[in-house]
Amino acid sequence: MSKRTVIVSGGLLEEEFAAGILKDEETELIIGVDRGLTFLYEHGLLPDYIVGDFDSVPEKVIAYYKEKTKVPVRQFNPVKDATDTEIALRLCLELHRHNIWILGGTGTRVDHVWANVQTLKIALDAGADARIVDTHNQIRLLKEDFVLKREEAYGPYFSVFPLGGTVEDFNLKGAKYPLNHHDLTAFDSLCVSNEIMGDKLEISFPFGVVILMETRD
Repeated sequence: MSKRTVIVSGGLLEEEFAAGILKDEETELIIGVDRGLTFLYEHGLLPDYIVGDFDSVPEKVIAYYKEKTKVPVRQFNPVKDATDTEIALRLCLELHRHNIWILGGTGTRVDHVWANVQTLKIALDAGADARIVDTHNQIRLLKEDFVLKREEAYGPYFSVFPLGGTVEDFNLKGAKYPLNHHDLTAFDSLCVSNEIMGDKLEISFPFGVVILMETRD
C-alpha cells in the first residue's frame, strides 16, 4: 500500500496520538486544515499544504506559515459550499493520493462528525481509501464485499450503519452477533457494538454504502 497522506482537520486532537501519526515513517504528506494548523504550529510540524478559511486560526500562526515558510496555501472564501476537510480531501485526489487518514475529524460536535463521514464518500467514489482516525476509532466506508482480518482491525469492536438509505440483504460472518439477509437501516440497534470473533470478519451486501466504525477499548 502507498504511504499515508494525513489531513489534520480542525476538530479535537489527542496530542500524543496525533503527533505520533504525523512523525511516523509511513506518513508521506501532511495537509493542515484551518484549526489543525495551530496544532502543527505548536508541535513544530511543517505541513506540505495548507487549506482553509482560517477563521479559527490565530493571526500569528497563519502569518508564520505565509511569511516564514514556502508551504503552498490554498485560502478560500468562507462560503459554505464545502467544508475545509472536503476541500483538503479533494486536494489529495488532485495529487493522486489514495491512502488518506483524517485526524481531528471526530471532534466533539456531532454535526462535524457527520459532515466528515459524508465527505469520505468523495474518496470512495474516486477509488481512494480514506479514513477518519482518532485514538479509539477508525471510520471508513464500504461499497462492496469486505473481509477484515482480526490482526489488521483497529480494535475488536465495530459498528455498521447505512449511508444514504437502507442496505438490503446485509450479512455479517465472523461476528459475535452475525447477520444473514438483514435489511440494514439507520435506526438498527442490531448493528451497534458488535465484536469480531475468530480470525476474520466478513461483510457482504449487493449494493449501497456502509459506514464501518472500528473501535478500541
